[in-house]
Amino acid sequence: MIGLIFGENSFPIEILKKIKKKRLNYLIIDLTKSKKFKNDKKSFPVSIGQFGKIINILKKNKCKKILFAGKVSKPNFSKLKLDLKGIYYIPRIIKASKIGDAAILKEIINIFNQQSIKTISSLAFNPELSLKAGNYSKIKPNNEDKQDIKKAIATLNKLGNYNFSQGVVVRYKKIIAIESSGGTEKMLKKCKRKKIINSGVLVKFPKNKQDLRIDLPTVGFDTLKHCRMAGLKGIVLKNKQNVFLDKNKCINWANKNKMFITVK
Repeated sequence: MIGLIFGENSFPIEILKKIKKKRLNYLIIDLTKSKKFKNDKKSFPVSIGQFGKIINILKKNKCKKILFAGKVSKPNFSKLKLDLKGIYYIPRIIKASKIGDAAILKEIINIFNQQSIKTISSLAFNPELSLKAGNYSKIKPNNEDKQDIKKAIATLNKLGNYNFSQGVVVRYKKIIAIESSGGTEKMLKKCKRKKIINSGVLVKFPKNKQDLRIDLPTVGFDTLKHCRMAGLKGIVLKNKQNVFLDKNKCINWANKNKMFITVK
């Protein structure tokens, strides 16, 4: 039995398709606001603060392995509805939150590990959703683009070990934006430039010291569209350390709009 701890976006849906195809035993801990998996008989809608309930569901169903997938917004800790185990564990989570998102996730993994519940890679059943090194579009980065990419990667490498940022936007070798806790989409909306087209790059790499089993940089068609709206020319990801959704649709759209998709 595998426990699927699901948040928003289409990544969980792709995982569920593969698990059903393999006819594996599973249950879903549904953390989405809309309870999007409520029609699945094996789904349990749960609040993020109900650690006791989550652990009890997993143990009752003899789940010794869990998989995290999908976006879960950082909660307002003062407004969380907590059960007894939530009250017990929340000080550790709050302490980790002061360091960064990666530290929160590491702490949550530690909590489950103490309950003899192992966290496996979010790509365990869908390795095809992670791109290998190479160029996936007809357009390739030119020398100017390569300078922007180099600047972006160097910027990400200099950030703190548990910084929130997975993404940086660079144009003309200048840092335009660094991803905050608001996420990539919010960052890209701030970069919107009407008069600039096909210039600059979004680089999305895992956070420093990130546990690569969960929360890998995820991009899809919406990301590409927001890059286009921001006037950017391309997206760069890290080899096998990404989740790329709607691959064929994105590549076709990038080719049509003369954008590049590159993995280093």
